[in-house]
Amino acid sequence: MNLFDVYPLFDINIVKGEGCHVWDDKGNKYLDLYGGHAVISIGHCHPHYVAKVSEQLSKLGFYSNSVVNKLQEEVAHRLGQLSGYPYYSLFLVNSGAEANENAMKLASFHNGRTRIVSFSKAFHGRTSLAVEATDNPKIIAPINANGHVTYLPLNDVERMRQELADKDVCAVILEGILGVGGIQLPTVEFMQALRETCTETGTILILDEIQSGYGRSGKFFAHQYAGIKPDLITVAKGIANGFPMGGVLISPIFQAQYGMLGTTFGGNHLACSAALAVMDVMENEDLVENAAQIGKYLMNELKKFSKIKEVRGEGLMIGLEFEEPVKEIRRKLIMEEYIFTGVTGTHVIRLLPPLCLTKSEADEFLDKLHKVLM
Repeated sequence: MNLFDVYPLFDINIVKGEGCHVWDDKGNKYLDLYGGHAVISIGHCHPHYVAKVSEQLSKLGFYSNSVVNKLQEEVAHRLGQLSGYPYYSLFLVNSGAEANENAMKLASFHNGRTRIVSFSKAFHGRTSLAVEATDNPKIIAPINANGHVTYLPLNDVERMRQELADKDVCAVILEGILGVGGIQLPTVEFMQALRETCTETGTILILDEIQSGYGRSGKFFAHQYAGIKPDLITVAKGIANGFPMGGVLISPIFQAQYGMLGTTFGGNHLACSAALAVMDVMENEDLVENAAQIGKYLMNELKKFSKIKEVRGEGLMIGLEFEEPVKEIRRKLIMEEYIFTGVTGTHVIRLLPPLCLTKSEADEFLDKLHKVLM
């Protein structure tokens, strides 16, 4: 049997990781500024993380949600305190796509509506992919199972208000920072107007913080720059530093009922141990503040590069837009300078490093990017 070939791959076999670095099977050392699509939040193979997961694996990896799992309760309590949402509830799942599907289901249960509003170049998982998020015209976006999805231009307050005016929209789902869409930032004014309009029209506001959350933006959630509180917040990626896990943070306006939601592997014992270890390290090493400070330094320095058209982002979620396609720039960074980055579209390099990135590691990237561009 062969693998189903849907990913273009570099011929590099990564076999080891530590902190912000990984090594291939030939012994080459790479600076990892992509972290597996923002998954590596506290660094590769952090010793505390490895110890906690290994300890749990020696006891119990998984048992079904038919019995009490005290680790889930501890994750919910700790996450509430760390994120600033202690009065919300938590439902644990396996991935970001599953988190968004459950959030939209909860929204539909709450107000009885089915239409979803999202934004151009948004990405909320493989089952609700916006057409604009891909450069491949052969990929057709499936409609979300909850009903029709309408895509609006980002940051257009009047267009958003018009769409919600008839009070027939179930939920608006918005990324804290649009990742696949090129590191686009919703404005504070737009976020605040959206919160106000959703409240007025009985529309549920879902903030997809799967890529932009968990400290990556320099705040725990990117939407906290706007001072708003969504009804539902979805998380995944960095929540367990590489172990598959996701979750929905749920406002008190929702009432839980038996059988409302379900999951087989969500919140399993190993995932919860990984998530608790991540929160330990984030607190003990002050990684949210580090993301804010190193991200600010990086963006300020990158704005001095004349060949970069625009630098966008917050914290350690950064997009570098170029006038020309970035395929060759990225190839040289990886194959010649041993630095991993991501891309989105054809003209934007995406940086999503572990939140423990140091200033010296940032300087290493700046030096090598300058070399490639020259």
